[in-house]
Order: sequence, then C-alpha cells, then structure tokens
Amino acid sequence: MKPKPNVHQAQREMFRVELEQLVDGGHPLVKLGRQIDWAGFEERLGATYAAANGAPGRSTRLMVALHYLKYQHDLSDEAVVQHWVENPYWQHFSGEQFFQHELPIDPSSMTRWRQRLGEAGAEAMLKETIETGLRMKAIKPTELQRVNVDTTVQTKAVRFPTDARLYNRARERLVKTARDCGLKIKQSYERIGPQLLMRQSRYAHARQMNRARACTRKLRTNLGRVIREILRQQPAPTGRLQRLMMTAQRIHAQQRTAPNKVYSVHEPEICCIAKGKAGKKYEFGNKASVATTSRGGWLLGALSRPDNPYDGHTLDAQLTQVRRLIGQKIQEAHVDMGYRGHGYTGPETVHVDKRRRGSTPQTPLALDETPRRGRTDHRPPQDRTPPRT
Repeated sequence: MKPKPNVHQAQREMFRVELEQLVDGGHPLVKLGRQIDWAGFEERLGATYAAANGAPGRSTRLMVALHYLKYQHDLSDEAVVQHWVENPYWQHFSGEQFFQHELPIDPSSMTRWRQRLGEAGAEAMLKETIETGLRMKAIKPTELQRVNVDTTVQTKAVRFPTDARLYNRARERLVKTARDCGLKIKQSYERIGPQLLMRQSRYAHARQMNRARACTRKLRTNLGRVIREILRQQPAPTGRLQRLMMTAQRIHAQQRTAPNKVYSVHEPEICCIAKGKAGKKYEFGNKASVATTSRGGWLLGALSRPDNPYDGHTLDAQLTQVRRLIGQKIQEAHVDMGYRGHGYTGPETVHVDKRRRGSTPQTPLALDETPRRGRTDHRPPQDRTPPRT
C-alpha cells in the first residue's frame, strides 16, 4: 500500500522541539533538502508500492534520503539506520518534523525497496541529483558538454572459487532446497562433505596434490549422486529448485579451462574479469560502465553490463543513458585505449587516448631563473663539462 503523506503539524507541542529550530540553516544537508524535488519522487516512485494491499508503506522521502546518505558515507543498511537515530541533520533531511528516538525502519526494508526500485527508479534518483546540482549552481551547464567514459569491475562479495568448495556448497544448497520442497534425500553427505573439504585444503597447503585431487573427485562424485537422486524423485523440478539444479549441473560438468564457468552458487551470473594490474590480476563480478564530467567529476550515468563485454561495445548504451538523463548536451566523449575500434556513430565526438612513450622534453633554465627542486647545476646543458671516465 502506498505511504501516507507527511503532514506538517502547525501547532507546536510543549515537550517536543521542532528540528527546524535545532539545525543550522547553513548546513549543506539543510540546503540540499530544500532544493530537492521530493514531490517528484512521490510521483515517479509511486509505482513501487502496491495499490491497496497490505500495510501503508514507508515515506518515499525517508527511503530516498536514507539511500543518499548510505552511498554518500559508504555505510551498510544497518549502519545508516543506526546513525540516523543519532543525527538531527539526517532526520531533518529525511523530512521529520520532530527528533525521533527509535529506528525509522528495519534495515532489511532498504534491501526490499531497492529490489522494487529497479533500474528506472535508480535513474530517476540520479537524474534528480543532476538537476538539483544545476539548480544550486554546483554544476555548470558547460561542464555537461564533455564527459569521460570508462569501465570498471563491480566486485561481488564471494570467496575465491575453488572446485572443491563449489562442489560442497552446491551439494549443501541442493539438499536444503530439496528438503524444503518435500523431497527425501537418503544420502546428504552432511558429515563427510565438510571433512573432505577440510582434508582437501590441508593436502593442497602441504603440496600433496594427488591426495588433494582425490578429495576433490570425491566431492564431485557426492554432488552428482545428490543431483541424480533429486531427478529420480522429481524429473521436472520447478521454481527455486529448478534454478539451483541448473547451477549445480553446470558446476558438476564444467572443466578447469571451460569458458563461462560458474564461480559462485548464489551468484551464478558473475564473471572472472582480468584487470591486468599487478596488485590484483583477476576480479569476480560484473563489468560496470561509468560516465562523469571531464571537469568536476560529477557522475552522469552508470550501467551494469553482464557477460563481460568489450569496452568499446558499452559506449553506445552509456552515452544513450547520459543523453536520457541530462538531454542533448554532450558534445565530446573522452575514452582510454580500451575503446579502440568502438564503432560508435552517435552525434558526439569520441576522443580515444593515445599511448605516450618517453619523458617530456624540458627546456634549459636561464642563468637568472630559479632552479627546480633537485637541480643544482644552473648552466645550460651545452656548457657543462662531461664527467671523467
């Protein structure tokens, strides 16, 4: 059910002080809260609530403000709700009239609200952020003419994938889900599975690879037995069991060098992306495309691209999203060498960076010029005496 509208009480209470009298009017959050079009969020995000079923939902302004504060300070759902109770500026930014002493929502409500929000709702929040920056003159309209586009990896919180751990985890999830669906699993390997996984890790650490591979084969065999037992009882599973069965079968059949491998049971869509960096060569997640202004670094668009596409193939969709959010204001787009051969035919001019080798040539200093740090010889290079050999 849609949330009830926030009604400002005109009559003051004796034992409660309004937040408007506590906060400083010059605080950045107070200024920002007065510039954001909160009524527009009610109209755009109203479809995320049911029409007339269930209890009234939480205030849209409260949910939007909590997510702004969450990503501004890089906090978890639990932390941002805890800080909200202690901070009067956060409560004023969320539209509260009086100071609240209890948690506004359960932290899990933020997760469910994001799932209902979807891609269109996230773009609506980003668009309002850009429009608010233009109204407050924090963003100049000329800054929107030149953008930088790049890709990065949106990492997932998954453990490093090993075959033994994937076999054991897929078996555990299959057994639990099958029993929840009413199936009877005779051999679940609940005791022998963790023991085999522990032995495999110890053998691999001791460089006894033959014994480690034997434990891995045994874990794979146990997973195959559980899969066949479920298929005997229910040849055509449906719902959650069907999705988990497909993931388990892919894990059971994949080889070490096979493409499109499964690296996580609960996130089977993530990819292994090679960064080419010395610190971290590989990252597990999805490729994300980001567009920012060349001057100021304002975020203008962000897209999650599954299946690890080539960087140049993400440019068209990224610039299309930026035009959708800010209008036809882009003139130039600057990209790195990973976008060579992008084949983009849009109205914007795309500049691809070039590789620069060697050092920048330096002009010699004059005799009356102040030397730079680390240089003690004031003479021109042609007048210097070469060192003896």
